[in-house]
Amino acid sequence: STMIEKAIEHSKPVRIGVNWGSLDPELLARMMDANALLSSPKEADEVMREALIVSALDSAAKAEELGLARDRIVLSCKVSAVQDLIRVYRALAARCDYALHLGLTEAGMGSKGIVASTAAMGVLLQEGIGDTIRVSLTPEPGGDRTREVIVAQEILQTMGLRSFTPMVSACPGCGRTTSTFFQELAEKIQAYLREQMPVWKARHPGVEDMHVAVMGCVVNGPGESKLANIGISLPGSGERPVAPVYVDGEKTVTLKGDRIAEEFQAIVEEYVRTHYGNEASRVAPRSPRLESIPVRVANS
Repeated sequence: STMIEKAIEHSKPVRIGVNWGSLDPELLARMMDANALLSSPKEADEVMREALIVSALDSAAKAEELGLARDRIVLSCKVSAVQDLIRVYRALAARCDYALHLGLTEAGMGSKGIVASTAAMGVLLQEGIGDTIRVSLTPEPGGDRTREVIVAQEILQTMGLRSFTPMVSACPGCGRTTSTFFQELAEKIQAYLREQMPVWKARHPGVEDMHVAVMGCVVNGPGESKLANIGISLPGSGERPVAPVYVDGEKTVTLKGDRIAEEFQAIVEEYVRTHYGNEASRVAPRSPRLESIPVRVANS
């Protein structure tokens, strides 16, 4: 109760979190015993999911009894299986109107953790469930938590819910793309855009919605490049060593030589300067800004 009282005193929100690994054993035992007496007992997993929800709602009710406002309460029910998380949060959302924090606990390392978190939260977010999110990844040896934040942002941005940084689309490569240059350029441009965002965010509002395309050949590349704000089609196998650039759907220049990467980056910089923020021209970017909902990335 001391923490709740302090939160009330300082007008701070409180996240009330229930984790399947530390669920109140007495509550779970009571619910398991009651379930065993039923003529048609439920599966143990179903009882545990219900216990998570009951624990969260009971804790929230007690916080309200102490004086914490309902709109200062955020609930979370953490589990480690994708389908369990979806079932728990669907039920929780149907039974309360508290803000909900989404997160798959013990998601794991690398691609497994990213895929599991995305699969679970993508379903819930698409259904309008969730107000804050966290992606929990086991860091690589010597790694840090930065990857968690980037993945969480990319989940929201690729779903069209909220934008954080300009996104780069790149083709997967095929028999026409024996060179790795388009892959290297796509990686370089994405890193550059992310590095610039601390400065651009203040000077060029709206730039986070910019879409850049880096394609590996001139077969499908031009058509796909035209759909982005800025796109480049690099030469594939057997193609002329030139790279047409498209800005808002129109071909503007063809790059060639050893400085394609530097020249394309300069085009991106100029586009940002002239299309976003106080220095922008009156010509708005062709792609409208995405409508955002207030889903945010949580730090813990």
